[in-house]
Amino acid sequence: MSKAVQISQPGGPEQLQIADVDVGEPGPGEIRIRHKAVGLNFIDVYHRTGMYPLQLPHTLGMEASGVVEAVGAGVTHLKAGDRAAYASQPPGSYCELRVMPAKTVCKLPDAIDFDTGAAMMLKGLTAQYLLKKTQPQGGLKEGDFVLFHAAAGGVGLIACQWARAMGLQLIGTAGSEAKCALAKEHGAAHVINYATEDFAVRVKEITGGKGVKVVYDSVGKDTWDKSLDCLQPFGLMASFGAASGPPAPFNVGVLAAKGSIYATRQTLFTHIATRESTQAMADDLFDAVISGKVKIRIDQRYPLDQVQQAHRDLEARKTTGSTILTL
Repeated sequence: MSKAVQISQPGGPEQLQIADVDVGEPGPGEIRIRHKAVGLNFIDVYHRTGMYPLQLPHTLGMEASGVVEAVGAGVTHLKAGDRAAYASQPPGSYCELRVMPAKTVCKLPDAIDFDTGAAMMLKGLTAQYLLKKTQPQGGLKEGDFVLFHAAAGGVGLIACQWARAMGLQLIGTAGSEAKCALAKEHGAAHVINYATEDFAVRVKEITGGKGVKVVYDSVGKDTWDKSLDCLQPFGLMASFGAASGPPAPFNVGVLAAKGSIYATRQTLFTHIATRESTQAMADDLFDAVISGKVKIRIDQRYPLDQVQQAHRDLEARKTTGSTILTL
């Protein structure tokens, strides 16, 4: 048996209820893992509210770390006793113990502790595919400007550090002076408080009127239109979330009018669709963390039975860096 946080219908944080669930043996291509820590992400809110529908009842959660207890037939990259971490479909990490597909579970290096492993996988792999694989025409070169919204969040603070290591000039936005200072501390070349400044105007000032090569946007509706105005000709608008709600439908002709720009909606789970791509991306992330180029900042810890409060704080934008649920 395992304690697990489930929803039986979409709604607010009150829908998150702890239940006892049976955990069986892993089948072919699966493992059973006992969690040490669980990561909290905004996609969990999308699942809870029904923006991303699930077959109900369903356990939430997309990332965790722990120890492999058993492996099913055909699993060769993991064995019982291995330390492991993952970001994975289907949801189900808000629990003590689970059986799950092994494909996107990676062996966790000894140099990385369980709390860090739980906090870094979904957010770190997201930063990896954005900065390394979601690039504008001609790629990104040292000195290039990029705009990153929600720069003081879990993905944002990782991206600030990684962009600095790549030699990029990351302009980070956040909703308070404290959050702007945090992004700056973690490597943002410039910061903009969007609560007090027009970020589109400031971006043009910072870049000498040229704009940025890429906008990385997980905010959505509140930032979409002005973000398009921040791009250079042939620039890339890379959406990877919608914390404020999805952007309104737009006429594709807008992309021509604003400089033949590109727009894409990315998701991590396309990038980690195979064992090989997952491991390659994870190895890049592990190297960045072990080398010290990227430090994983965990600012909030909640016991599993306080998951409702964790969701309230996340939605109210009270959190910074990464958040974990402890077991």
